[in-house]
Amino acid sequence: MAPSELLSLASLSLLLALVVQPHEAYGSTRGSFLSNDGSAAVNGICATSVTIHGYKCQEHEVKTKDGYILSMQRIPERRFEGNSNAGIKKQPILIQHGVLVDGMTWLLNSPQQNLPMILADNGFDVWIANTRGTRFCRKHVSLDSAQAEFWNWSWDELVSFDLPAVFDFVFNQTQQKIHYIGHSLGTLIGLASFSEGHQADTLKSAAFLSPIAYLSHMNTALGMVAAKALVGEITTWFGVAEFNPKGQKASAFLKRLCNYPGVDCYDLLTAITGKNCCLNFSTVDLFIKNEPQSTATKNMVHLAQTVRDGVIAKYNYGRPDYNRMHYGEAKPPVYNISAIPRNLPIFISYGGQDALSDVKDVLLLLDSLKFHDEDKLMVQFIKDYAHADFIMGTNAKDIVYNQVLRFFKNQQ
Repeated sequence: MAPSELLSLASLSLLLALVVQPHEAYGSTRGSFLSNDGSAAVNGICATSVTIHGYKCQEHEVKTKDGYILSMQRIPERRFEGNSNAGIKKQPILIQHGVLVDGMTWLLNSPQQNLPMILADNGFDVWIANTRGTRFCRKHVSLDSAQAEFWNWSWDELVSFDLPAVFDFVFNQTQQKIHYIGHSLGTLIGLASFSEGHQADTLKSAAFLSPIAYLSHMNTALGMVAAKALVGEITTWFGVAEFNPKGQKASAFLKRLCNYPGVDCYDLLTAITGKNCCLNFSTVDLFIKNEPQSTATKNMVHLAQTVRDGVIAKYNYGRPDYNRMHYGEAKPPVYNISAIPRNLPIFISYGGQDALSDVKDVLLLLDSLKFHDEDKLMVQFIKDYAHADFIMGTNAKDIVYNQVLRFFKNQQ
């Protein structure tokens, strides 16, 4: 494997994993893992993080065409709204998280500060998506999560199966076109999916926070150290289908990395994501207790390929004959971001301190959208923001979320 691919894989995989090991804490009174009997009503996101604040919340299961069963949460109305507005149709919004986390990350701040509840309090019908492999999405119609085949997917499958499934489900429930919000990997799969026309009949507008698309300029303080540390063992990771940041292999790697000269294990979040300006300690503590989540090792490799190759393309199987088997051509097809309908209302917000969604890469994304209808593209640049500020920043409501609200209300 090329050094650049090792660097990118290390950087992406450590986004969350590196902040966990020094604290040795995975449990929480807000957000526990599903028990073996799948008791989402007791342990799920609704019960642990939404209804306790006085909001109604529904747990839903959505089946993808390739058999995965995904968990979704719905916050259908304002806090303590009662029955005065019963029967009134509200505009649905679908919120999609990033890699190595789940929908819980949107709900770690107080109701006055987290995006789903702010949207609900402003009259929207809020749906929170969770991708396959995360703690509440480890079911399949025929596969068990202990089987390697369960993990045989990358973000291509999130584009082709997960996102269409949740869009169709929300549309069938509401009979209305849907506003979309993605953060990090949630932006990449949204951009790729919309470029292929998967949601052409159900998508109303899209907001991309800290967008991950082009990744060629992603640069983190610990990138080279992580790459060097992984050189001797990365090939053994490919024999593990599930990429579990809390597993034995990750823990052993983290302990070695923390002993590396000059590495501060108590400031690794900053080193990986960039210098987040506006995080509350108690929120970060909840974040550490609830995350990271598992994903497929193949997904991490695909993200690494995106960094190495400088294009947004489908998974590369490494040999022309293998690629021909899957795609009918020697190289993986490229997702053409410029094919996104030019009249789709889009909001993009990115930060000047973001080490993962680098400014240069966001500018490449904006260049792909240079022919977009001018009045349909709104761009916000926040000089002091880094990657985690967009979902956990104490001032995100004033700086980002109010802009998102204004954007969506303009599309009504």
